[in-house]
Amino acid sequence: MPPPGSDATLFARCGGAEAPAGFARRGEAATPVRLPTLGQPGMNRMAMTTLDLVGLNCPLPALKTRRALARLLPGDMLRVQCSDPLAAIDIPNLVRETGDRLASAQQSAGRLVFVIEKAPALRA
Repeated sequence: MPPPGSDATLFARCGGAEAPAGFARRGEAATPVRLPTLGQPGMNRMAMTTLDLVGLNCPLPALKTRRALARLLPGDMLRVQCSDPLAAIDIPNLVRETGDRLASAQQSAGRLVFVIEKAPALRA
């Protein structure tokens, strides 16, 4: 049995011994979950990674988003949640600089949510 108070204990109480795919224990990075892509020829699968940056202020949301984008494969998606109002300017500018695609940007209840698609690597 996992130690009391751990995430694994919570999942064990809910019927599973381990955390479901896409969840991580405290202090560990979440594993991207591969989802099927519809309507894009040549791309059968992609990963959606979520980055929770609520409570961080400028420039941290942009810096952490840049670092997360660098780890993705072309076609993968990054969902960024943040509460810093300046992220409404910084994240779209970052996406423009990196050449990636801003799939959506939404604001509700004081939170900004961006979905970014990693662009294919440029050929030299």
